[in-house]
Amino acid sequence: MSGANVTSDGPARAIGRSLRRKEDGRLVTGHGRYVSDLQLPRMRHVAFLRSPYGHAGIIRVDAAPAQAMPGVHGVFSGELAEFASVSVCALSALPSYVTTDQPILARRKVRFAGEAVAAVVADDRYLAEDAIERIDVDYQPLPATVIAWEPPVEPVHERAADNVLLERTFDTGDVPDVLAGAHLVVERELITNRHAGNPMECRAGVALWDAGEDKLTFWSGTQVPHIVRNMLADLLGLAEGNIRVIAPDVGGGFGTKSVLYPEDVALCLIARSMRGFPIKWVEDRAEHLLAATHAREHRYRMKAGFGADGELLALDADVTCNVGAYSVYPWTAGIEPLMAGGLLSGPYRLQHYRCTVRGIATNTSPSGPYRGVARPASVFAMESVMNTAARQLGMTALDIRRRNLITPAEIPYRMPSRLIDDSGWYGECLEKAIAEIGYEEFLAEQERRSVAGEKPIGLGLACYNELTGLGRAASAGPRMPFRTGHDACTVRVNPDGRVTVQSGVTSQGQGLETTIAQVVADAVGVDYDDVEVRIGDTNEALWGFGAFSSRQAVIGGGAAHRAGNKVRDKILRLAAALFETDIDSLSVAGGEIWAKGEDKSLATLAELSRVAYLESQRLPQGIEPGLEATAFFDPIYGAFSAGAQAAVVEIDRETGELTILKWVCVEDAGNVINPQVVDGQIAGSIAQGIGGALYEHLIYDEAGNLSTGTLMDYLMPTSAEIPELVIGHLSKPADNPLGVRGVGEGGTLGPNAVLAGAVEDALKVSISRLPVTPASVWEVAQ
Repeated sequence: MSGANVTSDGPARAIGRSLRRKEDGRLVTGHGRYVSDLQLPRMRHVAFLRSPYGHAGIIRVDAAPAQAMPGVHGVFSGELAEFASVSVCALSALPSYVTTDQPILARRKVRFAGEAVAAVVADDRYLAEDAIERIDVDYQPLPATVIAWEPPVEPVHERAADNVLLERTFDTGDVPDVLAGAHLVVERELITNRHAGNPMECRAGVALWDAGEDKLTFWSGTQVPHIVRNMLADLLGLAEGNIRVIAPDVGGGFGTKSVLYPEDVALCLIARSMRGFPIKWVEDRAEHLLAATHAREHRYRMKAGFGADGELLALDADVTCNVGAYSVYPWTAGIEPLMAGGLLSGPYRLQHYRCTVRGIATNTSPSGPYRGVARPASVFAMESVMNTAARQLGMTALDIRRRNLITPAEIPYRMPSRLIDDSGWYGECLEKAIAEIGYEEFLAEQERRSVAGEKPIGLGLACYNELTGLGRAASAGPRMPFRTGHDACTVRVNPDGRVTVQSGVTSQGQGLETTIAQVVADAVGVDYDDVEVRIGDTNEALWGFGAFSSRQAVIGGGAAHRAGNKVRDKILRLAAALFETDIDSLSVAGGEIWAKGEDKSLATLAELSRVAYLESQRLPQGIEPGLEATAFFDPIYGAFSAGAQAAVVEIDRETGELTILKWVCVEDAGNVINPQVVDGQIAGSIAQGIGGALYEHLIYDEAGNLSTGTLMDYLMPTSAEIPELVIGHLSKPADNPLGVRGVGEGGTLGPNAVLAGAVEDALKVSISRLPVTPASVWEVAQ
């Protein structure tokens, strides 16, 4: 307190500095509070019996042998009344959309290998796992569909005989005529690989039912506690005020924890049945790979027309997304296909655009949000077309991008999908990345190696726009019944002058306790160390939509800034009345009240707070007790972040091995709240993108069995595979209270395109399928 950050030059701002993260004290010392750490008296543990079939009818479930085991307190199946009457159903107003009720435990039919068929409650997880092996289930196998672009033999859902759960066409301009008159028409078919989110902490939940008051407490590693509370209230027939959802420390989410899963509902139903016994489940890695949401298995059929000078004239695309067995709540099966169609053209100027997207059900785990939602795949498709056109036109990959990128003079730019791009700094990001990569030196070295017969090197480029902080006019949800636009924040100055913040955002490692504290510290005028941020508890914060779509800094930060300003205004009004001075001459800095031109503060915030709370008899007439305010913020449209990545790779023709020699990323994050946090977000997302481009691939056999169900088969990068990253920034303020742009997903958008493009440049070949493995590189290198 006491103005520690006030100097002769004025108060030091918290925003823009890499301050010590508030979370780190507990996280790096092993004192984090995760769901798996939660131990409650009389706790019981759950294990789920999961289907070994991708598609099958359920003839009979015999749970008697499991129920008879000592220490087993209950066995639940989908035919029990309390489970049969409940299902998860994601709704959308899209005309073509087909709803798919997802049972809490499978009834009559299983639709993917890993779908939960029964649940056992026992004294410990080991006993529960033993008990599920005693459950006898008779299955009638059915033909499985695992490839979305092949016709089904047996539909996944009777309501969708062709397995199409939604279809939409984006259509602007006159695509057929422009393509017919184009100097060059490029056609590519590209297929991207299926991913798992794989956060360090898998899904987890503890449910406790208070039978006396008919209340439920649910501890969950969720990204969206208020959305979970809302749906649980609906499914369980409870008032929302009778449900408390707590998201403590969460070890990564990446979108996979922004879904309400059947297992979540099952825990709560079981807890209600057990009446007073806490019920706990922690997902293991095999369950995660098998049954948590998947993403990014797409096929793109692209036809693009170009002028002789490289101008992109028209794009005709057909996009098919494998959305798995069910439409997930609340995002629906439309989240990937609609995002792909809405942002496929990326940062490129385009007037004539037609894109048909569809979500196809298959007998695989449901697909849902995953960091970058569809755009790592769509950027790969778009950049591949640009590279192909450049080669056929005799241009460089750099020059064709320079020719087509949206410029600041065109902002706000209406994309062909009608989204409004407010950035336009793509060219500057690209030029900065090219300068940092050493473009001319690369060309010289590439030529030298070609003449000398040494291992070839190639340069890959990717330009992208990341739509962040989506407001209600560009909501993250595909025509869902509600719009994910706003967030709320309450800022309270306590009687001791310190500040408590209750925010609707949640954190899975992004450092939001730190960044929100920085925002509030500057808004109120207190030291960063005097701000405590509380998040993730529906009983503390007003409604907030949580964490997804790189929204926390833009929307949650905007709400925190507004709430902090309201509190500062209350502080100044009180101080002006108490000291009988002009409010315009006062300021708050370093936790003290200052009058213009004075060398000494009038009072500390603690002294003022004492009047506001404890000595209300001193309050001037017309001023209420307390120093607290709540504010909401909705950016309406959101904020685009511009980005460009470049990398140089070396190829061993004999083995197909690819070595990354250099990697550069330049993004426009607007005003940066905490540089270290921003760089960490970008670096982590690039690493995740590299993993998806080179290693990660969920593979099903023809019967719908997952072949890559452990981390021995589903490969992930380690620190040894991630190169040193050069991260650069632009700082072009966005039109929101803090001028910030999101950075949580942009890094994932480039690596697919960068690495595939680098291999194409090194070997003068085409890469049409991901991941880029040594085997695939060796094959095209021969």
